[in-house]
Amino acid sequence: MALIIGCYGTWLALIFMAPLALNLVLLPFVIALQSSLQHEVLHGHPFTNQRLNAALALPSLNIVIPYARFRDTHLAHHHDARLTDPYDDPESNYLDPDVWRRLPWILRAVLRANNTLVGRLVLGPFIGTIMFFRTELRSGTAKTGLQWCGHLCVVAGILSFVVVSPMPLWAYGISAYFGLSLLKLRTFLEHQAAERCTGRTAIVESAGLFGFLFLNNNLHVVHHKHPRVSWHQLPALYRANRAGYLARNAGYFYPSYGAILRKYAFRCKDPVAHPLWQKR
Repeated sequence: MALIIGCYGTWLALIFMAPLALNLVLLPFVIALQSSLQHEVLHGHPFTNQRLNAALALPSLNIVIPYARFRDTHLAHHHDARLTDPYDDPESNYLDPDVWRRLPWILRAVLRANNTLVGRLVLGPFIGTIMFFRTELRSGTAKTGLQWCGHLCVVAGILSFVVVSPMPLWAYGISAYFGLSLLKLRTFLEHQAAERCTGRTAIVESAGLFGFLFLNNNLHVVHHKHPRVSWHQLPALYRANRAGYLARNAGYFYPSYGAILRKYAFRCKDPVAHPLWQKR
């Protein structure tokens, strides 16, 4: 609860009191942290009453992803048997190989670049947002329409704070983009295609500042095994059974985000077409 209050308080302090250059540096981290807090809230924290939790997380400071849509799609993502499925996992970065083959060469080049870490940080927020909007338009229902209407009202409230602050709207848009970019570092390799569903979820062991920013979701296999356990308890769970978690995810392990950057900065981690799709 203190972290939630501190996050919103820091956001207000930055947009109203910080110089523009400092805002452009720090605000993306605050926006990314609030997205991590939204993830924590939808899993049942800090209250047992989900309406209270939703009230705390409703203002999406990234202004792009409605909290209610993130909640619904993310909970669907937590069906481990469907992880990485191009159709049934809402957070999959893989495409059906038949769809991939039909894409124009320029789109395939962009999506390949998006599967490098630098590409994901630069292009990922734009590509991810376009794909998310496309899916929302195709599968829209009355419920999702209401959720989007609520989100637009919330965004209007957020931007009204920005308008009356010294921070220009264009600068807030840049900060929101780079806030989403920071989140793409976490999601870049959280999941991989693997025959065994427990082998699809990663561990990044030493995360430093990013561990706090992502609320320990670098230990992602621990979160998927215990989705209702609070963020600050995940490291102790991991330390108590490190060998067990590494056995569970078949050694899908990275020592740090620095190691990931060195390995995948300009190299594709995965193919865009799901490599095991034809075997299913």
